[in-house]
Amino acid sequence: MSSPRLDEIAGLIAHHGVHTVELATIDTYGHLRGKRVPAQRFVRTVAEHGAHIADAIYVMDPQCEIVDSPLINMGTGFLDMHLEADLETFRLLRHRPGYATVMSHAIDHHHRPHPLDPRNVLQAQIDRVRALGYDPIAATELECYICHDDWTPAQSNVQYSSLIDNFPLERCVADMRNALLDLDIPVESSNPEYGPGQLEINFGCSDPMRTADNTVLFKATVKEIARNHGYRATFMPKPYAGQSGNGMHVHTSLNRDGHNVFDRGEGHLLNDVFRHWVGGLIHHARAISLLGIPLGNGYKRVRSYSFCPTHVHWGGDNRSVLCRCTVGQGSANRVEFRAAGADANPYLIIGAILAAGADGLERHLDPGPEATGDQYDDPGEHPLLPATFAEGVAAFETSALAAALGEDFTANFMALTRYELDLYEANASGDPDDVTAWEFARYVEFS
Repeated sequence: MSSPRLDEIAGLIAHHGVHTVELATIDTYGHLRGKRVPAQRFVRTVAEHGAHIADAIYVMDPQCEIVDSPLINMGTGFLDMHLEADLETFRLLRHRPGYATVMSHAIDHHHRPHPLDPRNVLQAQIDRVRALGYDPIAATELECYICHDDWTPAQSNVQYSSLIDNFPLERCVADMRNALLDLDIPVESSNPEYGPGQLEINFGCSDPMRTADNTVLFKATVKEIARNHGYRATFMPKPYAGQSGNGMHVHTSLNRDGHNVFDRGEGHLLNDVFRHWVGGLIHHARAISLLGIPLGNGYKRVRSYSFCPTHVHWGGDNRSVLCRCTVGQGSANRVEFRAAGADANPYLIIGAILAAGADGLERHLDPGPEATGDQYDDPGEHPLLPATFAEGVAAFETSALAAALGEDFTANFMALTRYELDLYEANASGDPDDVTAWEFARYVEFS
């Protein structure tokens, strides 16, 4: 017997002439993978009974090469896993008539949530926060470069937030905004960023799973619309040496009974709940780095005066700190974690932040004194964030955060990361800020 939601989906498919439904899942690096299913077959069978895909997707590197992992390898047989459609995530792709998409949960051969599925990793941390009595809220904001077909930037000049520069590019961006709105992604604004052809489109907050789903669909849609206009888009963190990098800022807050608990308290910058949450982020910040910067290129953003933090600290409305806390805005009070690159897997970086914040609440961690002023010029005794790929790996692999995300997930994630680190270091140049031809070719289209 079909559910009311499935009946509604069947009606949408018929009304909008949908012929193909994309049953989507996420690999370890945040790449959308899955199956394209004829719409009628989706309604008849796949919506309720799912489909299969090889677990090899969790050991694919940025170029889709299969990496040997202790969990997934030829000895284990590269097993099929089951994808269960999450019907609440069904969306029409109105910018691509005839198509719809739905996210899925991966189930392993033991009929349990697959431990390597990034959506399952995130869900475990959402459940952890809810068990403490709070509903987590998250938002992401990402930057990207819009490029010509040869990957040169779509313009040579920089005009941050200009409303009169490059109207041909704005026509492309307008189609992006409209396509995202049609996907029920709550676009708030867009603006040229501080790089030639660099773009930021902001969208609103939601529950963390919805935000992560929105983020991967956002990236896929921006890339697709760019191609429709003869451009290409890249979220590679540092595609061009000497130019601004592409970041992913992650905002979090906590609700209880529909009210933002970060806005309670008087006479202090942060109330106790807010303070303990930020304390967890500060305590685990170095370990979080690898989830936010999973590939070597992204560490080239960790430089002074780059608007990417270089040290572990928190402050108020200060764009030189790691954890920028917004207060005095009631229900909009939140903390912005500013270190991640735009190539981060949103499920994993949001999951890591929730795990760190939950630990802060559980152990009443204190973030220390507020950092004020120019934290690039005078960071005081605040610890350094990892500034190289190797440092990021070392900070994560034996950390309490790695254990919190799951033994199986961490073992598999480290197998891929170690493989990528070896390749990256073998192809590095002597200049740590140089973007080599090898890394540009490896990451520019993938990111």
